[in-house]
Amino acid sequence: MGGARLALVLAISLIFQPSSPILAQSAPPQPSAPSFASAPEDGQWTIPQKNYASTRYSDLSEINAETVKNLQVAFTFSTGVNKGQESAPLVIGGTMYVLSPYPNILYALDLTQPGAPMKWQYNPKPAAAAQGVACCDVVNRGPTFANGRIFFTTLDAHVVAVDAETGEEVWKTKLGDINRGETMTMAPLVVKDKVFVGISGGEYGVRGWIQALDINSGQSVWKAYNTGPDQDVKIGPNFKPFYDSDKGKDLGVTTWPADAWQQGGGTVWGWLSYDPDLNLLYHGTGNPGPWNPNQRPGDNKWTAGIFARDADTGEARWFYQTAPHDLHDWDNINELILLDMDWEGKPRKVLVHPGRTGFLYVIDRATGEVLSAKPFHALTAVTGVDLKSGRIQYNSEKEPVNNRVVRDICPTAPGAKDWNPSAFSHKTGLLYIPHMNMCMDWESVEPNYIAGTPYVGAEVRMYPGPGGHMGEFTAWDLREGKELWTINERFPLWSGALATAGDVVFYGTMDGWFKAVHARSGEVLWQFKLDSGIIGQPTTYRGPDGKQYVAILSGVGGWAGAIVSNDLDPRDGSAAKGFVNAMRELKNVTTKGGTLYVFKLP
Repeated sequence: MGGARLALVLAISLIFQPSSPILAQSAPPQPSAPSFASAPEDGQWTIPQKNYASTRYSDLSEINAETVKNLQVAFTFSTGVNKGQESAPLVIGGTMYVLSPYPNILYALDLTQPGAPMKWQYNPKPAAAAQGVACCDVVNRGPTFANGRIFFTTLDAHVVAVDAETGEEVWKTKLGDINRGETMTMAPLVVKDKVFVGISGGEYGVRGWIQALDINSGQSVWKAYNTGPDQDVKIGPNFKPFYDSDKGKDLGVTTWPADAWQQGGGTVWGWLSYDPDLNLLYHGTGNPGPWNPNQRPGDNKWTAGIFARDADTGEARWFYQTAPHDLHDWDNINELILLDMDWEGKPRKVLVHPGRTGFLYVIDRATGEVLSAKPFHALTAVTGVDLKSGRIQYNSEKEPVNNRVVRDICPTAPGAKDWNPSAFSHKTGLLYIPHMNMCMDWESVEPNYIAGTPYVGAEVRMYPGPGGHMGEFTAWDLREGKELWTINERFPLWSGALATAGDVVFYGTMDGWFKAVHARSGEVLWQFKLDSGIIGQPTTYRGPDGKQYVAILSGVGGWAGAIVSNDLDPRDGSAAKGFVNAMRELKNVTTKGGTLYVFKLP
């Protein structure tokens, strides 16, 4: 192992590690991305997901398993905001776009000039009060580019369109009310002439929705709620769910106690994917409100599940609920990766979803049928998924009881993995999953709903899972339904993954290491210590000079890192909804930050 410690912000060490003995493999024919995710590589990175299929894979290969050890810093840039940096840097032509957490400043950097100086910045000036109702840090998951414009959300529930060349505001639309606990943190998705966005705030009793805005005016085209009567949810004659438990009239009302659906959660704050061949938009729905399940008997439709909707009208086509009557805050907003593969001898269009429940779901994306649900996490709270009924099997011994502590619930409230997205490599056919290895103790208490205040009803303490580590980076074989190798990390993984044709996969750790690992063996090929923990999304691009670059934002925070970004007292294990109990040591190994790092070969 070798390396050198540099001074100040770059005064960081470059270390090469021998790998642990991890499996190498040569796989049989692998699943492929559909044609709309396999367009020729243009060297740009225009949306956080990379493409509509959400593969987060680049065909660039100059940085590969042989050359990656030579990576060095090309330039850095400070966002000026020392909060959790979850955004993905975008590159369109010769410009990079970086979005900060609150106050959601958008920067354009000129990649054609040495050091990438700033071309312009746009400050939407969101309401300061929005910080007080943000559930879990004031993060933002990134901008998206389409039609010469950059689109993004603000913490105070606005959607903004900015001219990509000049930074001039094109339109700005208010969609939520922070006085009701409504905020926005997600990255929009643009399809044809519509911008799709959803609302955050499930921990405040918000009634969740997804909405389509006109790309030119910002005006609402359609809006679909995720609780309530069929008309509000856009459930009509074309709604054909695969499982019987999702069939029936107005289930968004009848599976709740009277009127409870009006504060029922089901927010949309995670990832969207789109299949242009089927013209279907896929989105997850968040946890029901409150966390305490004893106050909301029933399946609590349409929370904690996946919707397929007609992108033009918003009409629901199918729905699958990963956690009926969610017991443990298992939102279903994680990434939805669209692949084409043979399944039991037949070609299938599938949706791959590493869920909070701890299962890796393979779902027929045309029908909503679950083809496979295999665990990728140590589980105590659930025993399996019944493929015939589609229903998860809860362990009754781990179900919450009012005013009694239930111990050793695995996975924990953020799930086996949270929002941080996986990557799928067209080249290896493997899925790379950054996730957690954590458990919790849970006590349900009775909350009262007051608009704009927390509506949770649970006291939680989180801690490391089996083995004592809290993070894992896993390569998963979809055909075999099993892990091929896993790297254990001290802290939970909260960064996204990036896969490339160079047989290299990138991810970051909460104690600040940006790592490149061999896509086939898991060998750590290179790592570099940044000035703060990493919870962002790595991206790669071809610069104006023709060279390949890799970009990542450092800046610890988010739910897992709130102990640092929000200056929380490590003695209060209940802080950050119980995450501080597990994260006390994070304060000793990293500090606040807000820096873009861009790397290249010499």
